[in-house]
Amino acid sequence: MIKQIRNEKGISQETLAMDSHLNRAYVGYIERGERHPSVETIYKISLALKTPLYYFFKFNDEKDKY
Repeated sequence: MIKQIRNEKGISQETLAMDSHLNRAYVGYIERGERHPSVETIYKISLALKTPLYYFFKFNDEKDKY
């Protein structure tokens, strides 16, 4: 989702990393699902992307049904 939003906004991975005060490689790991960021890290990314934090915690209702 982060990569999709970043691409839609025309922001490079490097710019996102700088704006969120994170390492560019770490941002890449997060986008590929190789790392699981803390809420604080997601918050930093949401600020850099100018996207509300809650957006990163929305789930598809169909998947969440038991």
